[in-house]
Amino acid sequence: MKEKLGQLHFEPTQILVMGFAVVILIGAILLNLPIASQDGSSVGFINALFTATSAVCVTGLIVVDTGTYWTVFGKTVIVILIQVGGLGFMTMATMFAILLGKKISLKERLIMQEALNQYSLEGIVRFTKYIIIGTFMIEGLGAFFLSFRFVPEYGWVKGIAYSIFHAISAFCNAGFDLIGEGKGLTPYVADPIVNLTIGFLVIVGGIGFSVMVDLMNNKNLKRLSLHTKMVLFITILLLLIGFGGFLVLEWNNPETLGELSVGGKLLGGFFQSMTTRTAGFNTIALDAMTNASKLLTIALMYIGGSPASTAGGIKTATLGVILFTVISVIRGKEDTELFHRRIPRDIVNRAITVAVIGITLIIIITMVLTITETGASFLDVLFEATSAFGTVGLSLGITSELTTLGRMVIIFMMFAGRVGPLTIAYALARQQRKNKGIIKYPEGKIIVG
Repeated sequence: MKEKLGQLHFEPTQILVMGFAVVILIGAILLNLPIASQDGSSVGFINALFTATSAVCVTGLIVVDTGTYWTVFGKTVIVILIQVGGLGFMTMATMFAILLGKKISLKERLIMQEALNQYSLEGIVRFTKYIIIGTFMIEGLGAFFLSFRFVPEYGWVKGIAYSIFHAISAFCNAGFDLIGEGKGLTPYVADPIVNLTIGFLVIVGGIGFSVMVDLMNNKNLKRLSLHTKMVLFITILLLLIGFGGFLVLEWNNPETLGELSVGGKLLGGFFQSMTTRTAGFNTIALDAMTNASKLLTIALMYIGGSPASTAGGIKTATLGVILFTVISVIRGKEDTELFHRRIPRDIVNRAITVAVIGITLIIIITMVLTITETGASFLDVLFEATSAFGTVGLSLGITSELTTLGRMVIIFMMFAGRVGPLTIAYALARQQRKNKGIIKYPEGKIIVG
């Protein structure tokens, strides 16, 4: 069904893309105002657009230091953009509609269905209510625990504001911080309160709203949906791989984990594994990591979080479908099987498509950046491009040095990473349903491998 706007017809996926673009444009205009910067001058529209895109696409890449450059007004605009981008503008619009007692139309429900990666319209408004209430409760809980660290350090007003900002940024997997001077969360590398609270918020925000609701509704693990089981399995697997990988690769590196106690190393390894796929916070100097750790980080950033979450990347479920497809082929199975269930072929095709689109985007953007950013190494620009696609926000320090063209390229990549794979996958699914059974060509054989 198409959405009508004036004399034009738009698909729900197109409306989602335009909605994100409009929110970004409004944010850029506000951040470009002199009142948004500490020195009272305009940051420049390209820089404002870059920051607004990074906030709405919950990425965390920055061209100016968030903690020291922006005023309270600027920081407030950024955190609002993060919240809108993390939940999705349709979720926020639904929240205001519910508060105003407005009836949600069928057309609005269709857009919500696309935005939340749901296969059915049934219970979509109730599902959105769960998301809104759950989000504010979890962010409030995170802010409460963070206040035990930030209030003693910064005082009541600033400490509470910092706690709220970082709780929202963490749950929405945005990676923006207010510590200042480009330090990120490195001062708290061995702090259990900050590490565990931020880690909890990032993981919960990154597993997806569908999984959260399923876990709340089903206390019996056996009754969980196949999607939830897949997401939890892949998430835990990637956390363990990242944790073990970073500990092995950085244990003796004096510029990262080498000088820390055993407890500090374990916290640092956990935090890096957790934040790499989705969040963009850092408690160690990323440019000081070994090349092997940087490559591991790139791989995890490409995967990203889970569907219907605040994270980017190709998503854990996509990786899971591809991984189990490979296992099934090796075992001689005709179908993709996992947890005693068979995955439909169209879902396998979509997973492969999203993965290929992701790799293709990263390759193209990296090639462009190697041309525009002549002073940066290949690994630096590959890292930057993957971070933008995965809406992660980690950087090896070249973001603020990007040329104007380089910044425009990264803006496009952040936007594509936030809305591209999701909308393309659903557009493909709809087209497949339309074309199914119309034409079937003779079968042909191709040698593979």
